[in-house]
Amino acid sequence: MKLQSATCGISAVVGLLLAGTVSAQHFGPWSDPQPVSAINTPAAEGCPIESPSGLDLYIASSRNVPGAQGKLDLYRAHRDTLQSDWGAAENLGPLVNSSEFDYCPTPLPGKWLLFVSSRQNADDCYPGNTPPPPPVGGPSAGDMYITRENPAHGWEEPVNLGCFPSGPNTVGAEFSPSLVETPEGTRLFFSSNGYPDSQGQDIYMSRVLPDGRILPGERIAELSTAADDRMPNVSKDGLEIVFSSNRAGTSAFDQDIYVSTRTDTASPWSPPKRIDNPAINTPASETRASLSADDTRLYFGRKLNVDDPGDVYVSTRTKITGGR
Repeated sequence: MKLQSATCGISAVVGLLLAGTVSAQHFGPWSDPQPVSAINTPAAEGCPIESPSGLDLYIASSRNVPGAQGKLDLYRAHRDTLQSDWGAAENLGPLVNSSEFDYCPTPLPGKWLLFVSSRQNADDCYPGNTPPPPPVGGPSAGDMYITRENPAHGWEEPVNLGCFPSGPNTVGAEFSPSLVETPEGTRLFFSSNGYPDSQGQDIYMSRVLPDGRILPGERIAELSTAADDRMPNVSKDGLEIVFSSNRAGTSAFDQDIYVSTRTDTASPWSPPKRIDNPAINTPASETRASLSADDTRLYFGRKLNVDDPGDVYVSTRTKITGGR
């Protein structure tokens, strides 16, 4: 069954998020990251993120294999338990993936999936029938979409979340949708360079109304700078956010992973800090970090240089009793 609107998808997810809200925790330091060898290939792999159960790993990849649909496709690997190795990554198929760039997947409870695509169709926000040219080493600018996997019939046709000034997408580039339920309401975090107040890629938050409508993004000043701040992912309790930035003054290529926290979801975010493990943030570019549902695993993509396709890495930390 085709989705009739993006709002029906978001509103359906809200109740599932409410049911799964967890209390804040405290954690030890992040370990030295390891490559996720089971899913890395000589092609580009990036945008990694676990499903809420932790048993599926979604990525974007440019691998040229049977079933590949476009320039960058979404794939999913499975494991039977949290201690098991990842199986082979499988293409999500021609409804989710287009002939263009499909990236930044975000699986949600209830088999919903948010992602970004540069596909051109009747409801995308970029004018004309040709997508914008891709920047060096990256995908063409895209919009955020939502779809759902039906156990009997497969993926439903993706629906655009709506265009500015009525929705969160713009004629610019959106990255990394991250949906979280808070006592103040459902919030959609993402980055964009297409808003009137954008200073390059900045971190935004859209309010999701009770009827599922998604408002335009509001720039989060304490997380955004004149540098490139992109690809946020928010913890399940809404108290921690990770994202990539070159605010340290390095080249546009050299993105590092930053983290910010807050004491409650009504408070401002703390000044972002670069994760201080030198094995995580290196002279390479680290992008699209994501937290597992229990916040003990940090996935991210790494490109050694502009010509490196990129691989996926994972770091772990230990949960400690007490407040965050």
